[in-house]
Formats: sequence, C-alpha cells, structure tokens
Amino acid sequence: MKKSGAAEKKRVRRSTGAVQNGARDPNSDTPPRKQAAKKDVFQVFAEKVRDHKGLESRWAVLQETRVEYFRGKDFAGFLRNHPELKDILESDRNSEPEDIANSLLRKNLLLRCDRVVKTVRPGKKKLSTWPAHLEIFSDQVFSENDAFFAWTFVKRRPLWQTLLSFFWPVLTLAICLFPIYPHRCKLIILYSCAGLLLLFLSLLLLRATIFGLLYIVLGKRVWFFPNILAEEATLRELFRFCPKKDEEERPKWTTRLFYAVVAVVVILLLRHHAPDEAARARYQKRVSNIIDDVLEWSPTLALSGMMEKQQTVVNATEPDNSFTDRSKTNPEGEAPTDETGAGSASDQHEADVTENTEEREQHKHHEDV
Repeated sequence: MKKSGAAEKKRVRRSTGAVQNGARDPNSDTPPRKQAAKKDVFQVFAEKVRDHKGLESRWAVLQETRVEYFRGKDFAGFLRNHPELKDILESDRNSEPEDIANSLLRKNLLLRCDRVVKTVRPGKKKLSTWPAHLEIFSDQVFSENDAFFAWTFVKRRPLWQTLLSFFWPVLTLAICLFPIYPHRCKLIILYSCAGLLLLFLSLLLLRATIFGLLYIVLGKRVWFFPNILAEEATLRELFRFCPKKDEEERPKWTTRLFYAVVAVVVILLLRHHAPDEAARARYQKRVSNIIDDVLEWSPTLALSGMMEKQQTVVNATEPDNSFTDRSKTNPEGEAPTDETGAGSASDQHEADVTENTEEREQHKHHEDV
C-alpha cells in the first residue's frame, strides 16, 4: 500500500511538471500548444499575405461597407512567386493556391464577391478591371476567372493611425478655441488654409483644362491625378500623378467640335456677366469686414462690449429725476417755482415748444409769399 501511494505521488508530480514544461499529459483532455497554434496558422498567413506589397489590391464598397479586395488570378500568381509564405501553414505548405484559398473561405477569412455592374457601359470595350461596387457571390469557391475576394477580418492598424486617433480630439478642441488665439496665430492659420484651398482648386482647374484641350484637339482622355476625387482610394493612390490608360473609343470629330463650341460659349457668357470693379470692391469690403470681425475678436473686447451694452440698458431704464413731478402743486394750487421765482421746468418747456411752432409758421409764410 505504501509503494502504490508513493508511485501515485510520483505520477502526479511528473504530470504536473510535464504540464508546466509544455508537454502533453496523455490522460488530460487539454489540447497542446502546438494544436492551439495550428488553428491560427491560416489567420497568420492571411495577415502576412494582406500586408505583403506583392499582392495587388483595391478598395470597394460592399453593401455600404468599404472592403479591401483582390482578384483570384493575382492571388494564384502571388503564391507561385512567393512560395516562402507557405511555410507558415506548416503541414499545408505543399497545398495548391486553390486549396489554400478554399481553406481561407471556409474559415471566413475571405469572401468571394462579384461586380455589381455586369454589362459593358456605352463607349467602353470591356468591363472595369477594378470595380468600385461589389456584391456577395452565391458560390463561395475559389476561381481565377473574373473572381474577386475581399478580406473579412480587421487589419491591424499601424502605430501612426493609433496616434492619429488620439490627435483628432486635440485638433477639434484647438479649432473650437480659435477665437482666443493671438492675432499672429490667427493670421498664420488663415493664410495657410486659404493657400491650401487655392492650391486644391487650382489643381482641379488645371487638370480639367488639360483634359478639355487634349480631348478637343487630339481626342485623348487624359486625367492627371486620376484618383484625386475618388472616395474608395487609399492615401497612396489618392496622389498618384500618372493618368490611367484610355480604354474607351476615340470620340468623333463632331462630338469634339460640339464641346469646343460649348466651351467657347460658356467662356463668353462668363466674361459678359463678370462683375464690374465697383461690385468687386463691395464684395471685397464685405468679406474683409467678416474676416476682420473674426480675427480681431478677443475676450477683452467682448467683455467691454457687453459692459457698454449693459450700461446703455441701465441708463435707458433709469427714471429721469431732473424734472419735478407735474402732479405736485403748492398749497395755493399754483405751480411750484424755483428759488429765483421762475416757473417750473414744464412751463419753460411748453414755452419753448410754442416759440418754435411760431417760428416754423412764420418761416412757412415767408416761403409761400
């Protein structure tokens, strides 16, 4: 009995030490760490593939949600060119790209999508290579032929995005406190914002002018900064300078002539109805007054203005004690008089009014004569 008890204690100690050292106890149902990590190998693989720059991807709208997606043929070619990424999958490293993609689909790491617009638009030869709007495809199976796949997990944010999320509330508070800034800081912010706005509007006008000239003269559709107004473009794609390749048919000369005439008419109308110098000066003065009111505001001026307004209201509501009450009379029933024996102030006022009335009547009589 003693030997069996000692053996049982040794077995318990060994099993406890094995669990602490990461080994698996054959009598325990707890899965080992290797199997627990194996469940996440596809998650790690998906994150690595998504962060890799070799896989071309775009952003689109999927049921009112912006998603990052790629094409099926690009995914297959990417895995063939980068076989080292398959080592993350361990036992599935030798699988084909199609099998790996199907595993990602089963684990809900990918979602197969289809383009919303499936017909060629008028004036184009083929469908868009990267559609801006997607919908969920019925059959969730990998394919390389005109198939699109969107990532379903949230991408890990970089450090600069985290810092930017903390910066936005500070920026909002700074905007609210703009009226109490020093005058020099107000001028710097005003001219900086006005300069950026002018630069952006000038860029839009310049690219529209270049597009119009090349379209009318050469029949080419060339948009510099093609993604500057795109809603689904990333920050890197937003300032891409190179224009897209013109995939549409060349416009007819009649169409180009029509738009040339329309452009000339619009320019002449704008020139004819342009404001004159007086109107421009009035508008500039009005805008300058508004800007001056914003820039010259300060708490001291605001408090002094409030105090002046309050003082004016108090003076207007204060009773006038300079004149005596007309209802008061002396015991004999006569109007009270001052120390010099003169009549009351009210009598003097009535006399002044009568004299002024007589002067106006005489002046009017002379004018009639």
